[in-house]
Amino acid sequence: MNILIVKLSAIGDVIHTLPALNAIRNHYPDACITWVVEEAAAPLVEGHSVLDRVLISKRKQWVKDIFTLKTKRFQKMRAIKEAYLFIKELRDTRYDLVFDFQQLLKSGILVGLSKGDRKTGYNKGMEHMEHSYLFLNQRIPPVKMDNHALIRNLMLLDASGIHSDDIIFDLPVREKDRRMTDDLLSQHGMNASEPFAALNPVAKWETKLWDDEKFSGLADALTDQYGIRVVFTGGPEDRGTVRNIISGMQHEAVSLAGETSLKMLAALYEKSAFLISTDTGPMHLAAALGKPVVAIFGPTAPWRTGPFGPGHQVIRAGMECSPCFKRHCNTTECMKRVSIRDVLDGVRNVSRFRI
Repeated sequence: MNILIVKLSAIGDVIHTLPALNAIRNHYPDACITWVVEEAAAPLVEGHSVLDRVLISKRKQWVKDIFTLKTKRFQKMRAIKEAYLFIKELRDTRYDLVFDFQQLLKSGILVGLSKGDRKTGYNKGMEHMEHSYLFLNQRIPPVKMDNHALIRNLMLLDASGIHSDDIIFDLPVREKDRRMTDDLLSQHGMNASEPFAALNPVAKWETKLWDDEKFSGLADALTDQYGIRVVFTGGPEDRGTVRNIISGMQHEAVSLAGETSLKMLAALYEKSAFLISTDTGPMHLAAALGKPVVAIFGPTAPWRTGPFGPGHQVIRAGMECSPCFKRHCNTTECMKRVSIRDVLDGVRNVSRFRI
């Protein structure tokens, strides 16, 4: 049996689909399972123990190269060729089952292009699905969005006859990633066994951001009260923000923003005592590893996309307008009203250290 999973992005969404992958493998132990994913989230599934093949879409780069007027001809031709070869590879197998876990137009198109007998996903009625149901021939009745995203994926499987009571992520973190992370910590003057708190302060939406000054004060308080180092994480584009936060601190801290691969970031979180994060992909990464997470939420709904599992703490101001799911807001009061003390109370609840 051949099975295709379509879940392209983003980091948190792909992580929330890993339990569905493991459930499918448990139900069809001899199946050949392929996953289509976009480039940024690909490390989360590459090398996964139950996957047979990963197809990587470079959709964003292809679109940019093909349709940008200033792009050189050879770049356009290269992008067209790569996209053609990707579609050819997508269609080189006849799939018995195709699952669209993305429910967006971009995933629906790939489902439509694939050769599949049963193309399964949710029918119309789900938020933000962009008519993806048009590409399906097995349409599952929609479920409430207030179910957690991970649970919605398992509900889709359940309606398709694949039942699972287990939540298994099994992130593909290798010993090589752990050794590289140890070396990176050593370069920053830290012993690999030294306890530390991880802080991930940046998010894609401006409405999800907490004040830099509060992160500075929070990091100092963690060092004062727990006697542990603070390590900041983020992407290359977050370096400036992290530098600004550290410059406002009284104590020293380490910035690894832009210095880790996705798998090294997972290895780093494995070593951490806990993670404090805004609502963003690394929050889900730490939760999937079983690390305690203190998550600061404002415009989004933690019951839909919060850190999954026991032992986490969600910090919210509890404003009536939240969640609004807005990427832009004139006040961002829902984040501004969260205090350093609020977050420290959350840390106290998840931490193995005592104040």
